[in-house]
Amino acid sequence: MAGKGVLEGSVRDDSGQDELMTGEAVALDVRPASFILRAAGALIDWLAYALLLVGMVLGILFLAGGLDSALRTALVTMSLVFCLVVVPTTVEVACRGRSLGRWAVGTRIVRDDGGATRFRHAFIRALMGVVEVFLTFGGLAALTALLNPRSKRLGDLLAGTYSQHERVPRVVEPVYGVPDALQQWAVVADVAPLPDRLSRRIAAYLHQAARLTPTARAGLAAELAEEASAFVSPIPSPRVEPELFLAGVAALRRERDAAALRLESERMARLAPVLTDLPHGFPSR
Repeated sequence: MAGKGVLEGSVRDDSGQDELMTGEAVALDVRPASFILRAAGALIDWLAYALLLVGMVLGILFLAGGLDSALRTALVTMSLVFCLVVVPTTVEVACRGRSLGRWAVGTRIVRDDGGATRFRHAFIRALMGVVEVFLTFGGLAALTALLNPRSKRLGDLLAGTYSQHERVPRVVEPVYGVPDALQQWAVVADVAPLPDRLSRRIAAYLHQAARLTPTARAGLAAELAEEASAFVSPIPSPRVEPELFLAGVAALRRERDAAALRLESERMARLAPVLTDLPHGFPSR
């Protein structure tokens, strides 16, 4: 049973780093965005908002040049509030935590418990963004994010949010066939369906074997091979290493399951006309 514990412990991430707990005590496997990603996304967003503000101010000065100066000042102030508070809040709520800059770097603003943000969170972040990003040229936001383990700025601390990194590289798991030492055995071998728990343990072992210590790797392979041998006939002769035996069993079982699924699909395809057609002479309405 010691080997079994090694396998189960190796699959889990016990470091506790960046692990979030929901109200139901469920751990969330998420990745907070780094400071560099947050800075790049914020730079794109605030550049877009600044361009919008400059365009609106120039339009007001051009179209309302003959109006009273106090009215022009009021219009410019309204444009400032619209571009730096209303637009960021609306974009974040409508896009569910996304914006132009966050879409470009692959991040999203979420609550501390991993849920979607609402109007209250977006409004608080936008208000504080005027102070920590616009008025201090990003200095206060950068200082706060550098001192926080999740790169939160002051608006995130007040709103109870953080930036989650959603764009992860696609990992293609290698699929191995029957080892060369077992090619002749595979021709006559019969591998019965394995119990689900044993099948999952073998798959997890083959996936994690390279990261185990040599002692744990050998002991766990021997234990799993002994359990799997009850479903295999005949046993390879001469005996091979337990890890090679497990790889051969997994490959044969995968091929048999794939063949069974193909046969089932072919049978269902032949039965499709019978199952979908109307009885002879029955009118189609």
